[in-house]
Formats: sequence, C-alpha cells, structure tokens
Amino acid sequence: MTQTTIQKITKDMLIIDMIEKYPQAVDTLMSTGVQCVGCGAATQETIEQGLMAHGMTSSDVEEIVVDLNKAVKEAPKVEKKSGEALIVTEKAVDKLKQIKKEQKKEDCGLRVLVMPGGCSGFQYGFDFEDKKQDGDTVLEVKGQKFFVDKQSLEMLHGSTVDYVESLEGAGFKIENPNAKKGCGCGKSFR
Repeated sequence: MTQTTIQKITKDMLIIDMIEKYPQAVDTLMSTGVQCVGCGAATQETIEQGLMAHGMTSSDVEEIVVDLNKAVKEAPKVEKKSGEALIVTEKAVDKLKQIKKEQKKEDCGLRVLVMPGGCSGFQYGFDFEDKKQDGDTVLEVKGQKFFVDKQSLEMLHGSTVDYVESLEGAGFKIENPNAKKGCGCGKSFR
C-alpha cells in the first residue's frame, strides 16, 4: 500500500493564504522571481497563476509547490511557551556570537526593535547594543544578550527571532504572530 503525503501548500492556494499560514515558505516563493509576494500586488492570485504570470511552466509550478512544502516541513521547530516575551532560536544566538567576534564587538548584545517604516507601516531593526537603556527588557540566551525596548516588546510579544540564509541574502528575521499584514521580505509589517 502506497502512502500519500498530504501537501499543506497547493498550486490552487491563494498567495495571500500561503503568506499568512506558512510564512516560512515566503523566501522559497520569492526565490523563484515572484517578488510581489508581500506588497499586495498579486496576493489574490493562486500560486499557480502567480508563477505562470512570471513565465513558469506547469512542470515548474509542480516543482516549486514541492519546494514550498519542503520549506514548511524543514522550518526550524521552536517550542513556544505561553506568555514568553520573545523567543530566540539557537541559530540566531550562534550567528550573533559569530558576527560579534568577526566585528570585534564581543561586549555587545543585539538590540531588536520595531520602528515606523517599510512598505507595510512598521519595520524591524537590529543593531549592536552595549548596555541596557531605561525601560528595556534584556533576554539572555546561551550567554548572548538581546535588548528590547518596552514599545517594541509590546509589538513583538510572542515573536521568534531567527537567522536565515536565502538567495535574497542573510540576516536576522522575525516571525511575528501579532502582525496583521506583512511584506514578503519579512522586514516590514502592520
């Protein structure tokens, strides 16, 4: 008896539904050349319509759908504890430690913040920080410090900070369950 794998993402799924339900697949979709993912341009199209509008064949669409489902399956699993302010993956912690060493900033931590801007209203920011500011929450994970101001923490509560490497580049990325709408780049939201 053959066992069939049920796909979470299908070619008939709307792009906007994929973005909302499976944000971990956005980078994979964007790597195909579909750059309008989070900007509202073609989000009401199905994945198949969006890909075919970018010159893909039916065979290409089938392959990409497999890749999208693989991205969802292989996304880092993070156990979220109820009420946890901010979750930081091990990959983000390890990469921060490496970057600090390369840039000779071993005494610093990483400031995680939300500020106005980006194509969706707010954008995430990251910078080195050497000391706690008034109103900051400081999370220490595996000896690495993450600083978050009160206003940013309210918008980030329950979010996950990760480090991703893709065709579009590499960097820290936030998965924010509080965002009502986000850009496909993962750098802005509302």
